[in-house]
Amino acid sequence: MTASPARRRRSRPARLLTSVVALPVAIALLGLSGCTSPSLSVRVVASRLDIPWDLSFAPNGTMLFTQRGGAVGVRHPDGSVAPVAADLSDLFASGETGLMGIVFDPAFDSNRRVYTCQGWTNGAARDIRVVPWTLRVGARVLDRLPPLVTGMPITSGRHGGCRLRFDSQGRLWIGTGDAATGTNPQNLANLGGKILRVDRFTGQGVSGNPFFSSSNANTRRLISWGHRNVQGVAFRPQDGSMWTVEHGPDRDDEVNEGIVGNFGWDPVPGTYNESVPMTDFRKFPDAKGARWSSGVPTVATSGATWLTGSQWEGWDGTLAVAALKDSSLRIMRLDGNRNLSVVATVFKGTYGRLRTAQLGPGGKLYLTTSNGGGTDVILEVTPT
Repeated sequence: MTASPARRRRSRPARLLTSVVALPVAIALLGLSGCTSPSLSVRVVASRLDIPWDLSFAPNGTMLFTQRGGAVGVRHPDGSVAPVAADLSDLFASGETGLMGIVFDPAFDSNRRVYTCQGWTNGAARDIRVVPWTLRVGARVLDRLPPLVTGMPITSGRHGGCRLRFDSQGRLWIGTGDAATGTNPQNLANLGGKILRVDRFTGQGVSGNPFFSSSNANTRRLISWGHRNVQGVAFRPQDGSMWTVEHGPDRDDEVNEGIVGNFGWDPVPGTYNESVPMTDFRKFPDAKGARWSSGVPTVATSGATWLTGSQWEGWDGTLAVAALKDSSLRIMRLDGNRNLSVVATVFKGTYGRLRTAQLGPGGKLYLTTSNGGGTDVILEVTPT
């Protein structure tokens, strides 16, 4: 569905968002590798949602979350949930694209800035772009600012990306999709199928990016290329390293370490040739290999977050990766060679498709479901 940009208005969610406290459900599991898994208490903290795509926390614990079709919601620290008014009159929402990633500015307490990633159209043209906002006191209204990054490619809405996260130096990282266009991932002047690192106020590439001296503004933003559809971005607290999660075609979903270089996806010849390897080492001998791969079949890995704190017991320091098609959460441990292995799989089929995993205040884990039709929820997972 495409929203007309002819007149700007503040859009609100069509239904009241409510906070629902469910009776805690204790879940005790033994990790597949034998490491001790914590007992888990799960409760629903927001319900009656439609594809909640991402969520982020302010320093005081306020949660903002997006719904792909075009709505922003807030969960206040007291647990109450409400809609947030935002101008989404130019949203392009179709297929896998719509209102997607959201993140608070590292200096939110002083500048009240928030960033989203959305499909955009003016009726004649369309792209995917990062939009900054200011959140009014009370967290009921977002005021829109000029776009930060534009020109991320879009076609039908397939493979739109688009995850946003900040590193410890306040630089914004953006995971993008290839828009199901074969030439995009290896084209260094195109923002599709890439990891970008930009200044959060100018949207320009930052010093230290591999092509920072390029004459092309898009190329200056690149950290890595040769990606298919980046769905997750997560920074590891122990060393600051960045990790990404992306969808494979009919095989080889990947978790990658976010280092500079080519990750080997090149779906040509043809308009979009998905028979090629996810990481084509024959064509690109120096391509960066995955730190974990699903093999066959895919499970549609999505959002990810690193679990930290002694409350997580044997899962302390692991990567929690949500899966859509597999309707599960995978817990992955990093070894000395920086490869990941699955040590536990939980919630398989319990809540349906899981899209986002994000660590929140108090070291609790928050998950969004992605089942559609107003049936979705946000889950709070507490190790007990």
